[in-house]
Amino acid sequence: MQQEQNSLLYLARKVFRLFKFVNDLHGLISPVPQGTPVPLVLLGKSKNALLSTFLFLDQIVWLGRSGIYKNKERVELVGRISLFCWIGASVCTTLVEVGEIGRLSASMKKLEKELKDGEKYHDEQYRAKLKKSNERSLALVKSAMDIVVAVGLLQLAPKKVTPRVTGAFGFVSSLISCYQLLPSPQKAKDKLKTRACSAPEVKNVIAIII
Repeated sequence: MQQEQNSLLYLARKVFRLFKFVNDLHGLISPVPQGTPVPLVLLGKSKNALLSTFLFLDQIVWLGRSGIYKNKERVELVGRISLFCWIGASVCTTLVEVGEIGRLSASMKKLEKELKDGEKYHDEQYRAKLKKSNERSLALVKSAMDIVVAVGLLQLAPKKVTPRVTGAFGFVSSLISCYQLLPSPQKAKDKLKTRACSAPEVKNVIAIII
């Protein structure tokens, strides 16, 4: 019964992941920001490589679960390899986020020394760093949950990471992913301003046509 549910879940999700591995391949060859420590660069590139491999192998698993590829044993082997790649990518992400949060914390403390207590929350640079720190903290939580989910799917610790725990962590991780896709309040305000500014222009065009 559980295998049938997993198969249905795979078939529903994999369609939306087709060729998604190309995004991480692009991140693998993209230049990194100047001043980034070498360990963080290596971890970031390793994350991109592992995640891209996971998403690529995931296509083979999808072909097997959908009945197009008939070799079930090879599909299961590829599926396990892909999940191990996901664990590796999640571990790399966790370490990168911890390192970046530490860098942001150090730069924020430096700014706090330069600014007064009441002024730091009005300083744009400090607020930008605080926002970035919160975003990375959320990404850290998500990557840690992804590790638990992958461990549960691979049944590496079946007594501790039960199917219920795996499902709960996977659900929360998916919610975090949806939240991360939402536009920031500032971007939403900019869109509203753009629409408000474009309304008079539309009226002018209508008046000219009439």
